[in-house]
Amino acid sequence: MHRTVPTTRFSGILKENRGLTHEEVNAHLRQFGRNDIVEIPTSNRWALLLETARDPMLWFLFGVAILFIFLGDMTEAMILFVAAIPLIGMDLYLHRRTRASTENLSSQLSAQAKVVRDNQIIDIVATELVPGDLVLLSAGQNVPADGILISGESIQVDESTLTGEAFPVRKQPLDKLERSTMNVPVDTVHWLLAGTRLLTGTATVRIVFTGAETIYGDIVHSALLGSRERTPLQVAIANLVVMLLVAATILCLALAWVRLHQGFGITDAMLSAVTLAVAAIPEEFPVVFTFFLGVGVYRLAQRRALVRRAVVVENIGRVSCICSDKTGTITEGQLNLTHRYPNNNFSDEQLLTIAALASRSETDDPLDLAILHMAPTELSQYSHVMTFPFTENRKCETAVWRKSDGALIAVTKGAPETIFAMCTFAENERIKWETQVNILAKAGHKVIACAERGLVDFDWMSEEPNREFSFVGLLTFEDPVREGVTEAIQNCREGGIHVVMVTGDHPVTAKAVACEIGLGHGNPKVIEANQLDTLLQQESAALINVDVIARAVPSQKLSLVRCLQSAGEVVAVTGDGINDVPALQAADIGIAMGQRGTRSAREVAAIVLLDDNFRTIIRAIAEGRHLFSNVKLSFAYLLMIHIPLVITAALIPLAGYPLLYQPVHIVWLELIIHPTALLVFQELPTNERLSPIQKTPHARFFNLKEWWVIGIVGVLLTLMIIYGYEYSLGIGQEVEHARAMALVTLMLASVTLTIALSGLANFMSRIMASATIALTLLLVQFPAMASLLHLTPLHLNDLIQSFMGVLGITIIVVFGRFRARSIN
Repeated sequence: MHRTVPTTRFSGILKENRGLTHEEVNAHLRQFGRNDIVEIPTSNRWALLLETARDPMLWFLFGVAILFIFLGDMTEAMILFVAAIPLIGMDLYLHRRTRASTENLSSQLSAQAKVVRDNQIIDIVATELVPGDLVLLSAGQNVPADGILISGESIQVDESTLTGEAFPVRKQPLDKLERSTMNVPVDTVHWLLAGTRLLTGTATVRIVFTGAETIYGDIVHSALLGSRERTPLQVAIANLVVMLLVAATILCLALAWVRLHQGFGITDAMLSAVTLAVAAIPEEFPVVFTFFLGVGVYRLAQRRALVRRAVVVENIGRVSCICSDKTGTITEGQLNLTHRYPNNNFSDEQLLTIAALASRSETDDPLDLAILHMAPTELSQYSHVMTFPFTENRKCETAVWRKSDGALIAVTKGAPETIFAMCTFAENERIKWETQVNILAKAGHKVIACAERGLVDFDWMSEEPNREFSFVGLLTFEDPVREGVTEAIQNCREGGIHVVMVTGDHPVTAKAVACEIGLGHGNPKVIEANQLDTLLQQESAALINVDVIARAVPSQKLSLVRCLQSAGEVVAVTGDGINDVPALQAADIGIAMGQRGTRSAREVAAIVLLDDNFRTIIRAIAEGRHLFSNVKLSFAYLLMIHIPLVITAALIPLAGYPLLYQPVHIVWLELIIHPTALLVFQELPTNERLSPIQKTPHARFFNLKEWWVIGIVGVLLTLMIIYGYEYSLGIGQEVEHARAMALVTLMLASVTLTIALSGLANFMSRIMASATIALTLLLVQFPAMASLLHLTPLHLNDLIQSFMGVLGITIIVVFGRFRARSIN
């Protein structure tokens, strides 16, 4: 893998092992800015307290406490004030946790850096680094910015914060940048990246990128800004919350009016209405979803997929079709010149010379780089006259040069069929070479043809020559398939994802690669670009069985994406060039290449791959599906708990009974429900194997069967709470005993639902289940605590009755096979 170095940043020092001067530092600081990762909002205590103060639950608590003070009930007011303490602590913890991931990313950068400036070694604040600085690192130090390793021995780096790779990564110094082009690709083995840590050795690093231009800067920027964007589901949830708030307001006013007419007094009426309002406000739903989006952005970044828009976290798990480039994504993108087949009249060296003259040294094209790497050294005897560059339509590149003797020569290289049409062959010679091309292409080689012809000065009118060339020979290249791509393709097949490989290669070459990676179960359907235009005019379903599109050009991607979308597919498309921008914008998920992609492609894409690897796309999809599955579980838990809570909070007072829930009880429930929904389900283990999904035009949390399970569980828990309340009062127990029965039932339901939905698969699920049981026993079974909460301890048979009833209801969730790993 390579990353491009813009050598214009090192004018005057590229080939010198020296530091910057004071004047150069100031110039670079003005040009590139400070080495600041995107600013993180302050996380001091006051900032966190301000965020916590936005919690409506706290306003409810303090408002009711003040009401009790006016009524002269100081004991009740103090209980509510004390009850607010753990609630504030919980909110502080959760708000701090939402910031922790991006703060952790930023904190990985070194606070100090040792640099060479004005021929002296000095210590500076890392934020003052600029491109071109020469930084000295020793073992144990964090790397403060992205740079090239200039010198050092036995260098090992911990890159786990960027790649997740637990093992040390060895690095090698780069001797020098030989070429003088504007952008030079440098292998990642020579790079040290911001946020990583030097484990062994001492290193001298030439800084290339600082601040937001570093890979780490991109991750932090995305994690901060991407999670703030509102997604379609967030909008839908917000609309649902508004409707529920209106319904809750109407119901609360009706409850207050009924309680007044039942003779319970103004205080009871107000408490009834406010308590019901707080129980009915579904503030957890938008909070949970926003929190999970932020978690998703961070986790995808750890998987080398930089999310630029939070909507991606919502949509990526629904991808059903991937249109992927071959070169650099499925393959390594590093062409190696492996075979030379010169025509009878030419030697190997002449063939390489012609190919090199038809290549451009200032390009980053891997084919040109491979040719120039093997080119003979006597090219200096030629002087360049004109180049007719490669285009999508012409499929060849032609250059005109002047030899040392003054004669003009035209050279060209490109697709064999294009070059053959420009050449003059002896009888049957063209058929022989076409057969050779097919044989080489079937073996998986990329094949180009080369040709030359002489030009006469007074005849040539500076037009591109396109006929009467002499065929010089063939060159073959190999681009190895990336490690893990074959397994990723199989994973896609198992997960119901259709992969279409889009390439400009010859159909036979493209089919060889497709067979190697397992597209089409090893027998891929391959079409050429000209056939694609015909298929696009037919029904959109005609493309469903196509696995490879050969001889394709980027401009055709847009039509391909739209056709697949009209067939009901959720399409992800990869791209790296300016011509890919329309397709990246039109796709449901546009994926740009972070290492070789153009700036315009990266800016419009929803995701930027930091390693340009197809396997990373599949890992991102798996993470997206996992995240959506976790959101489903969290929402199912919230619904199953809130349905009985809200219904019983309204029905029992409306029926003329004493209040079921006091304000302090709502605090207790909040301390359990909120952290369970946020923490338990977002930390469930990730499964990278993709399971099939049902294709639907819109993302839905639950299918019909799951809605039935949620509804039945909610209704049965409601009936059980009402029965326990009514039963306790019917056998002569006080209302405190009836309330205890209702609250214990809800808490036990929280425990059993947590176990059923999470499977106790992570540490937090076990902690929350245990904490809920312990808190329930403490607050109910200890008389001193129970009396403060207007409860009385339950008998053993009451606890058994409640537990067995809740267990029976929860079994419905288990046997109802609530889908934790699917998106519908």
